[in-house]
Amino acid sequence: MMITSWNRYPLVSHTNVLDAVHRHESLPITSGPLLAFGSGRSYGDVCLNEGGVLLRTRRMDRFIAFDESTGVLVCESGVLLADILDLVVPQGWFLPVTPGTRFVTVGGAIANDVHGKNHHIQGNFGHHVRKFELLRSDGERKLCCPDKNIDWFRATIGGLGLTGLITWVELQLLPIINPFMITESKRFHSLDDFWELSAEAESQWPYTVAWIDCTATGKRQGRGILMLGQHAPAQADLPTWKERPRRFPVDPPFSLVNTLSVRAFNLLYYNKPIKKGLALTHYKPYFYPLDGMLEWNRMYGRKGFFQYQCVLPPEASQEGIRDLLNIIANSGSGSFLAVLKTFGSKISQGMLSFPRPGATLALDFPNQGKRTLRLLNELDAVVREAGGALYPAKDARMPSELFRSAYPLWEQFSTFIDPQFSSSFWRRVKE
Repeated sequence: MMITSWNRYPLVSHTNVLDAVHRHESLPITSGPLLAFGSGRSYGDVCLNEGGVLLRTRRMDRFIAFDESTGVLVCESGVLLADILDLVVPQGWFLPVTPGTRFVTVGGAIANDVHGKNHHIQGNFGHHVRKFELLRSDGERKLCCPDKNIDWFRATIGGLGLTGLITWVELQLLPIINPFMITESKRFHSLDDFWELSAEAESQWPYTVAWIDCTATGKRQGRGILMLGQHAPAQADLPTWKERPRRFPVDPPFSLVNTLSVRAFNLLYYNKPIKKGLALTHYKPYFYPLDGMLEWNRMYGRKGFFQYQCVLPPEASQEGIRDLLNIIANSGSGSFLAVLKTFGSKISQGMLSFPRPGATLALDFPNQGKRTLRLLNELDAVVREAGGALYPAKDARMPSELFRSAYPLWEQFSTFIDPQFSSSFWRRVKE
């Protein structure tokens, strides 16, 4: 069966696709390697298992317990973050860390140790996992938490789904008053302006992230819009808000993203009117703007696209980000999505967790074959020289030596891999 991930590249064949239906079931006995598959929202091949078996987890979608007084939630690993929010937000709780889409499973969020706009305050998703059960292919069920089976806990958080099947999860949620956010947007005119503005904002706001115009050059290089947010306090009156998602209307055979469309979009977006001062915004458009356009990945055509997300250490961030933007501008390529943020100093729990102190830049590039791969190789050279890392959850072509240098605990981690589990990503980077 041919399956791909969210960026539609690579498209690989699997010998079988099975469903995990209940947390109490045993793992299936298969002739080839096995890999859990949540909602397929990662990019590249970290959720794929070419020539092997995928074990879909979306039918393991039961809530097990929720304590409204403490915000402790227990659920099966196939539950979507969207379903958790629908349950807990009306009861005054929120996910302590959330990525840019709510359509990922809680198991996938742990396997990739996802991060969000509040990393400088709350760290990664794994920092808020109280415990989980790990089902191994020998039938053993391990209860993993910070004070029991701690090595298995650290290997599985950010462990790319390779240590076994996460069957259920216990999370600590964040208290909120209502579903709204206090937000503010600030336009900045250069990369130098961003560093100064971001440092000031992170001392005052729990959520910060910037969109930048990656096509701008010269004195305007790195210009963009910083988007700030915090959960709203009690309000005398709350506005009404209703989600009206749209669906990308066509599935074009070629990418609609090209040099002209990217330049036009970036120019318009940078100059869009920004409301001065504070605004009251529902949490969905603030945290999940792309979720408002279902199947937006189709705009890149059937060849798909590459997402490139890196992190550079603090001492190399400013020069390194400038070098990356220079390479992108000189290539004539560009990205609608160009997100820049600084990570905080909270040390990740997982052996293979991506977030670490420094600045992270994320971009999308349409798949133009060798031309795009050459560009990404040039970006790799900057990341390598800076001592940075690429995000496995968004990778489809990272060289093995770059992975090994950026994730020095990979050999220790490999001793925790379940002998029945593997993935296309893992086989690619370990060779």
